[in-house]
Amino acid sequence: MGQEINASRFTQADFDSFGMLLRRETDLLESWFRDGVFASTQKVGGFELEACLVAADMGPAPIVEPFLDRLADPLVVPELATFNAEINGTPQRLQGNALSRLAAELESTWKRCGKAAAGLDARLAMIGILPTLRPEHLDMAFMSPLKRYRALNEQILHLRHGRPLTLEIQGKDHLFLEPQDVMMESAATSFQIHLKVTPEEAARVYNWSKVLAAPMVAVSANSPFLFGCDLWAESRIPLFEQAVSVGGSFFGERVTFGLRYVKDSVFECFRANLERFPSLLPQVMDEPPERLAHLRLHNGTIWRWNRPLIGFDESGKPHLRIEHRVVPAGPTVSDAIANAALYFGAIESFAEENESPEKRLPFVVAKSNFYSAARDGLDIEVEWIDGQVSTLRQVLADDLLPRAHRGLTQLGIDAAERDRWLGIIEGRLRTGQTGSAWQRAWVEHNGRDLAALTAAYLERQQSGHPVHQWSL
Repeated sequence: MGQEINASRFTQADFDSFGMLLRRETDLLESWFRDGVFASTQKVGGFELEACLVAADMGPAPIVEPFLDRLADPLVVPELATFNAEINGTPQRLQGNALSRLAAELESTWKRCGKAAAGLDARLAMIGILPTLRPEHLDMAFMSPLKRYRALNEQILHLRHGRPLTLEIQGKDHLFLEPQDVMMESAATSFQIHLKVTPEEAARVYNWSKVLAAPMVAVSANSPFLFGCDLWAESRIPLFEQAVSVGGSFFGERVTFGLRYVKDSVFECFRANLERFPSLLPQVMDEPPERLAHLRLHNGTIWRWNRPLIGFDESGKPHLRIEHRVVPAGPTVSDAIANAALYFGAIESFAEENESPEKRLPFVVAKSNFYSAARDGLDIEVEWIDGQVSTLRQVLADDLLPRAHRGLTQLGIDAAERDRWLGIIEGRLRTGQTGSAWQRAWVEHNGRDLAALTAAYLERQQSGHPVHQWSL
């Protein structure tokens, strides 16, 4: 969705032309998978971090345009709402001190962002859902002026045939709303982890990413409160799924865990994009088929929790990335990079194993684990690989942390790096204190004053200490 378009209204001719070009590019991509056209490269990792601009009263600050003007940084771009921004990192080859390089760049960008926000009497928060958000903040008046977002809203509502959107989340509290537009999506901010892979390993990495989704969302949970309600440990998951729901068959929902593992290739996702998902942004572009412009634009409007992406290197050669989207923003730079370290290491370890995930954990179990983890967090009991039954905290401590250490070693990540970043995950498991757990504990100790909660959160975030070290 980072690609801007030229119009927000489309004709049937636009849809027809876009569909023809999308089919042509999908067929071309299939030939690339068949003929080995993709770049073979060492593992490369990167990220996108979505953040909230916060006003002095701790509510959202709709100032992204002057903020970006002050910042003038190509790594920081607008998002759906005028109180959100997206920070991009420079991809790093996963060896040596790559994780610290990712952290240093993000820390530097974050400090510049903070300075730019302060010049506008605002602050910046990395948090899955800003606790002080209210429904009135998620109004079309606060939608980014970029045409792609206006078009997205119009097309989602068109596919719903006039039926209102519904947001209903049953957690510790019960939330029910009927939004008039897709602005609810802007309440959810995430830390999206990218991993460049070869076509030969992509299917296995993609499938193992689905298995990992449950422990990753549990150990990183940071979104318990929405509109004053205490909902899921990671309320961002049901929020995002319902915010852009087309309200029809499950097969066509735009935010999804998926229907199954891929069988042979992640190309199956792109074929499904063509066959199952109506175009939302049929912008016809004057680009050669080899740039896959229409295929990539269409793929950007289908938000699988694990999503394959096509990119191009400096020489123009295509490459594959897996985008792991289950992790929320924050609480700190250290926490974010620790989450990436866990994912990179565990995935590398799993991908090196002989047996495929579909033989070790049925897809329906992986999917059930994911939603249970998002709802209930670390201490939920799940069925893990090879039929083991345990809490996710135990799965992480006994299985995934050792795997992540092995995987990072296999990648060539320095020993001090492994200990530093995975030590943060170990600290969360030892204390049970995720961002979500801290927010709930603060409210239990101090009362449900969500402005005060946000202020306390920002104070601790600014300290840079990872969340397992935060006091109440």
